[in-house]
Amino acid sequence: MTDHVPVDLYAIDLPADADADSQPLVVIHGLLGSADNWRSHLKVWQRKRRVVAVDLRNHGRSPHAEGMSYSAMSQDVLAALDKLGIEQAHILGHSMGGKVAITLARQAPQRCLSLMVADIAPVAYQHGHDDVFAALEQVRKGKPTNRREADALLAEHVDSRPTRLFLATNLVRDEQGIMGVRVGLDEIQHGYEAIIGEPDGDSPFEGATLVLRGADSHYVSDDMLPALREVLPRARLVTLKNAGHWLHADQPDAFQQAIDAFIAAQS
Repeated sequence: MTDHVPVDLYAIDLPADADADSQPLVVIHGLLGSADNWRSHLKVWQRKRRVVAVDLRNHGRSPHAEGMSYSAMSQDVLAALDKLGIEQAHILGHSMGGKVAITLARQAPQRCLSLMVADIAPVAYQHGHDDVFAALEQVRKGKPTNRREADALLAEHVDSRPTRLFLATNLVRDEQGIMGVRVGLDEIQHGYEAIIGEPDGDSPFEGATLVLRGADSHYVSDDMLPALREVLPRARLVTLKNAGHWLHADQPDAFQQAIDAFIAAQS
């Protein structure tokens, strides 16, 4: 198995006025995301419990490393929890992060108090990010000096402005003022077959599970539900209206309420 990567953490200790019995929540972002994308939600959840959000390998502020298997990324997260002294936690993952969360729950169920999966199913998907990778490559080659130039380069391959704004969260400026790509783009592309594949693990996760999907998203379609039930037999499926794949951004209040209610029901 690939040695674990010491991933970057956004960790918030238990608030002074919180219930001492409250249990930690671990948040795992999706492909080309980062812990930063979740800060508004983390600020809400941190009022009640200890919260940890990770930057997966090749994402955010974490190191770049070959290998994007779900077992490897799950081991990265478990090693981070070991470092923080967290034995058990509620695990929430979105998209690719949802598959990491499923893998963690299947391979180390004793560490998972409950599992929450946002808009992903434990199935293999088709290729769907060629334009996104091409856009980031265009920025890397074009060496823009400001965000307007960077957006123009992204727009050569991606028409959707919301998608370009999301991709722009991966851009950083170097000492010469050149905007570059923060993520391990080469490593992610090399590992893309694993990313679009099924999560790792041999056995179903028998613990409490919430699967949230966006009504306007195709990532958890009805024909995927039998496969989902095989891997997550106790899954409760909730569909958020007027929400797409980024359901936590499209319907933040409904998303938070669904997560809070589910965790409260496990106490």
